[in-house]
Amino acid sequence: MNTEPIDILIAGGGPVGAALALALQDSGHSVVLTEARSAETDTSGAPSTKSGHARPIALSYASRLILERLNAWSGLAATPIETIHVSQQGGFGRTQIRAADCGVPALGYVVAYDKLQQGLLAVPCSGRRIFGAKLSAFDGATAVVLTQDGEQAFAPRLTIFADGAGVVDDRAVPAYNKDYRQTAVVAWVKSAAAHRGRAWERFTPEGPLALLPYGADYGLVWTTNPERAAHLFALDTPAFLAKLHAAFGDRLGAFTEAGERSTHPLALRYQRDDTQPHSLCVGNAAQTLHPVAGQGFNLGLRDAWELARLARDARDPGSASFCAHYRRARAPDRRAGIQFTDSLVGLFSNSNPLLKLGRGAGLLALDLVPFARRFVARRMIYGANALP
Repeated sequence: MNTEPIDILIAGGGPVGAALALALQDSGHSVVLTEARSAETDTSGAPSTKSGHARPIALSYASRLILERLNAWSGLAATPIETIHVSQQGGFGRTQIRAADCGVPALGYVVAYDKLQQGLLAVPCSGRRIFGAKLSAFDGATAVVLTQDGEQAFAPRLTIFADGAGVVDDRAVPAYNKDYRQTAVVAWVKSAAAHRGRAWERFTPEGPLALLPYGADYGLVWTTNPERAAHLFALDTPAFLAKLHAAFGDRLGAFTEAGERSTHPLALRYQRDDTQPHSLCVGNAAQTLHPVAGQGFNLGLRDAWELARLARDARDPGSASFCAHYRRARAPDRRAGIQFTDSLVGLFSNSNPLLKLGRGAGLLALDLVPFARRFVARRMIYGANALP
């Protein structure tokens, strides 16, 4: 088996990996992207994959700017979030964060995962994309990819694990794992009231319940304990909608329809710095966050953008100095994103009466102090690195 030398191998062609390949165009580096899912050709001749993930994805306004620069925004079905209403179940205090707080047209946008994936793959890419291909071995110098036509070996200067592709030998990259003992129930739902560009984040003792506007519907991400999630998943539609109304309240009137449901166990996972040589992790392969506040994908997209920016000026993107430089550059944003979401889960996912009182006071203060509201909004939009 011959080994082909290349500059950069991206293992994982989900949205973050696909965006990274596009961001590396015209970088002067030879790039190969491998994606385990097989590709089909759409009516325009562009490749597309069927992931089966119709779940909602919340893009920040900063992520829109990145996708625009990648020529992947135009034509993407996206619903703007102009306001986020935050409250807690069974307690006082609420706040509304508005796009006007930051002087942007929208705080973010809601898209369907599959549509985002297809939009990224529809953009012509100078790098080579190999579908139906999975990384089967990696020793830091050679990467063996199992394709539909057999094994293919590459000798990349840099191997990037993207979109949860992980590593071939998990023992080589120690990771932090924290099981939240929560499961997200995800579905598309309709309500009697129009959303008018407003997203809802309602904290309950079992976890946050988010409603994200998309088209004429809402994307529901309902976090609860695993036992109740299994119960909600098994209910018929009328009973499920009744439970949703009881948990959310009357602000949107009755919930009238629900699509197919899926469940996703939730945990915090992130890679430590002692990674294999000549390799980096981005997106969910670097950090998997709780969905509260919708930070995970946006953090991963910023990983990809920063990595591509640094790689353009690097003679050897797989060198130890380059990898260390990238990790240092991403550390503040990455650490802040992990701490922000993990703290929200710990602070709000309980029924402690003293914490409930403190949460209510905090939400009320946030609503009354424009500076604090603007700080939180900018953190959600741009991450830590772009904060003044």
